[in-house]
Amino acid sequence: MAIKKIAFVVDKLPYKGESSRLALTHCIASQTVEIHLEEDENVEPVLAFVGNGVLNCLRNQNAEAYGVSTMESHIKNALLTDIKVLICEEDVKRLGIAEENLIMDAEDFGADMTSQIVPFSEIMAEIESSVHLMYF
Repeated sequence: MAIKKIAFVVDKLPYKGESSRLALTHCIASQTVEIHLEEDENVEPVLAFVGNGVLNCLRNQNAEAYGVSTMESHIKNALLTDIKVLICEEDVKRLGIAEENLIMDAEDFGADMTSQIVPFSEIMAEIESSVHLMYF
């Protein structure tokens, strides 16, 4: 089976812009392209948060002011659809974020997948093995 890996890399803050939300929406939607592929082809998205983009992965961020869903629900939906979610270890340390403050699972959504805190070198390996790079 031919796998077409697509890397979605987010390095933007989750505030004052649509970039982060669009990245997750496109990543989740990439799962639906199977209807346009040949019989033995498949898509494997990977979602990586780097730089200030790791702030998208913080738990309990409030988005009630405008009645929009939070990034937390988007990340949990990504995990629910079995998308590999990677969070850059170096940036988590640089920003002083404790693992318990990050969205690491979506058990409340019924997901089996969990986010992974990994070194940037592992994220680069995923990017290099991808046929397409979507940078947000």
